[in-house]
Amino acid sequence: MEFEELREKYPKIIYEKYEIEDTEESLIATFHFEIPDLATFTPTLHIQKKDIVTKYDETFLNYLIFNIGMVELISYFKCTCSPNVEIKAGYLNKNQLAWFKKLYYNGLGEFRYVNDIDVSEEDFVKFTCSHDKEKVDEIDYQGKGNLIAVGGGKDSAVTLTILDGFDNKCFMINPKEPSIECAKVAGHDDFMAIKRTVDRRLIELNKEGYLNGHTPFSALVAFVSYLCAYLTGKKYIVLSNEASANEPTIIGTNINHQYSKTYEFECDFNDYVTKYFKLDIKYFSLLRPLTELQITMLFSRYYKYHKVFKSCNVGSKETPCKWCCNCPKCLFVYIMLYPFLTDQEIINIFGEDLYKREDLLPTMLKLAGYDEAKPFECVGTFSEVRYAISAVIDGVDNLPYLLQYYKDHYDLDLDDHFRYDFNTEHNVPEAFEGLVRQELERVNELLNHGV
Repeated sequence: MEFEELREKYPKIIYEKYEIEDTEESLIATFHFEIPDLATFTPTLHIQKKDIVTKYDETFLNYLIFNIGMVELISYFKCTCSPNVEIKAGYLNKNQLAWFKKLYYNGLGEFRYVNDIDVSEEDFVKFTCSHDKEKVDEIDYQGKGNLIAVGGGKDSAVTLTILDGFDNKCFMINPKEPSIECAKVAGHDDFMAIKRTVDRRLIELNKEGYLNGHTPFSALVAFVSYLCAYLTGKKYIVLSNEASANEPTIIGTNINHQYSKTYEFECDFNDYVTKYFKLDIKYFSLLRPLTELQITMLFSRYYKYHKVFKSCNVGSKETPCKWCCNCPKCLFVYIMLYPFLTDQEIINIFGEDLYKREDLLPTMLKLAGYDEAKPFECVGTFSEVRYAISAVIDGVDNLPYLLQYYKDHYDLDLDDHFRYDFNTEHNVPEAFEGLVRQELERVNELLNHGV
């Protein structure tokens, strides 16, 4: 269905209310959204009470849940892109509304691009709040330790390794096998698993042709992790987003598949929670000083994770999870790992040599920046990909198809600064920053000595 047609037919979506059910085993938050004359939605979040150690303030808990609903709403808003969002569930001031307006617009950048939606940020959505302002008292909170988001890929495995031995709690939303196994390999059998349900009516609307596409899931992770840090008494929320996430997906624009993983969003989120939640909880990405190439370089030496990690979004939908070996994410991880592993080690992970696959040539060229856009996946920068490819071509004969094609058509980039650079644009606390620097230096030293 067409964007303008839907906005005219469905001019409003309502965030009606939220409810919190306190059962013997769980806290269950249910959100109530409505697109008048089309559908009502009731997605939920389930938090196991066994993980809760904080004697929480009920008013503050409600305020956090309400804010989570503002992000959850994005998934339902997008099916009609109704120009007006009416908020009945709680109160937000004009600065908070402006904050969410930016999140909706930038977080749905890929969605707008794929659906050929040309609209300004100002005109995209208007928020109105019909709820009276409520007093939310500042909470006396003293947290300690780390809440680490674990996704089951190489990045969170690197974070778990660097922070090994600290007071850590692993956190996941709807965890799949790789997330659970990576946490267990790191020694964390007791992890916090949040169950999130999507209303079936949304899935039906998608099948009927209503607008669909990528949403800023990491923004939901941010707000839910803040709630979980509060309930588990943690001081730090530790993500594993890298410097490479800041590069736009569409060349010459600010459209970024990874918007809610960027440094910009990280800073915006910290600004929001500092002003409006006011707890001594710090949200940051431990790996922001590093690139995808450096993270993969570190991970290449963490052999115990190689059999359990998965980063393939296609294969994650299957049971058991696997590498599909056909998608951009699989090829990207393969390219990044290739310079640091033996042929047999990389075959043991993926099951085949992807550089022999002629059908993956268009994907490789997109990853290397020889197209108008990156693939819409969480992948690294063009320059990193070019270096990783070039590093294994130089001085080698009898190359597999993709490497030979690259050698025949493009200049090699052999500047190895990618291995050593340290991005200073980050929010990593000083004590943690030193750990990241030490690990980068340690692994580079190992590689320099052929270990």
